[in-house]
Amino acid sequence: MKLRKETWKTVRLGEVCELFQPKTISGKDLIANGKYLVWGANGIIGKYNQYNQEDEQVLISCRGEKCGTINYSNKYAWVTGNSMVAKPRNVKQINKRFLYFLLSGTDLSSVINGTAQPQITRKSIEVLKIPIPLPDEQKQITSLFQSLETAMEQVEGQEKNLLQLKNNILQDLFSEKKFCGNHLKETDFETVRFDKVAINISERVEPKKTTLTTYVGLEHLDADNLRIERTGTPDDVIGTKLKIYKGDIIFGKRRAYLRKVAVSHFDGIASAHSMILRANEKHIEKDFLPYFMQSDAFMSRAIQISEGSLSPTIKNKTLAQQEFTLPKKEKQKELISIFKQFDLTMDQLKQQKVTLKHLKQKLLNEILG
Repeated sequence: MKLRKETWKTVRLGEVCELFQPKTISGKDLIANGKYLVWGANGIIGKYNQYNQEDEQVLISCRGEKCGTINYSNKYAWVTGNSMVAKPRNVKQINKRFLYFLLSGTDLSSVINGTAQPQITRKSIEVLKIPIPLPDEQKQITSLFQSLETAMEQVEGQEKNLLQLKNNILQDLFSEKKFCGNHLKETDFETVRFDKVAINISERVEPKKTTLTTYVGLEHLDADNLRIERTGTPDDVIGTKLKIYKGDIIFGKRRAYLRKVAVSHFDGIASAHSMILRANEKHIEKDFLPYFMQSDAFMSRAIQISEGSLSPTIKNKTLAQQEFTLPKKEKQKELISIFKQFDLTMDQLKQQKVTLKHLKQKLLNEILG
């Protein structure tokens, strides 16, 4: 791609775009109108900004933790008051899709005010200087980045399909169907109490007194992902926590409907709102237990036995008494190899997505930086 950067103009964003936050509408009216939230929504509460879009819009998150995030919506949408719309004054001068990619690759730190409550105001972002290529070059640049985004969307679609297939197999395996292709027969299953296959570990740790360096809170765990992708440190927390050893299972016993189960690959400490479990290898394969705990059969029971309304939580003794129908131990190794192949393929897809994301950012910096 040959770009004639010497012909590019540098202008202020406010010169080429309208920046506005549309009128508000109440959450109740939102429900009554049957509309939906596309971006920035954390539940139907309070006031929401409204806009009627002809075809597409560029959205800027202008408050809070995600301040400075750029999003692109190509459908009629409702957004929260934390969002600002950037609308080209003349689409012949700057293409909406190009504007999205341009702002995505622009460092907005200079227009963000405040630290505890970061925000972008219309006044602060209007003066942001941006380059404006000629229209034909905008189309070329847009086409390049659109191809990268399409590739990322395709990878995300493969991820979703693979996860759905894995969940379907887990559902069939632990339901009354007791099905997994030609691998198992009905006689290959047995009913066991949960405390027979899983040992509850309740060793306690004071964060300020431990030499351990890694903390795992429920906020660090992702739904339907056995891998721990993020961690904190003991300095981040107060109060007694649970000790975890490498290989232990961390299960979010608070709000079990969030489906948080992960296997620790390190020694550390975990939230007291989690349950630390270790496979009883006399009765279950160590690597099989976390896959069972990902299943709908386990999660549905966990939700069912949770107590409390605002923050439903499972009691350790209650879970220990639950009975489940599982494949016998001698049959579990075959199933483990199947599920591990799923996880390996998922990891490969995630790596592809990361690679594409880094490539996109590199090209944004090189072309538009």
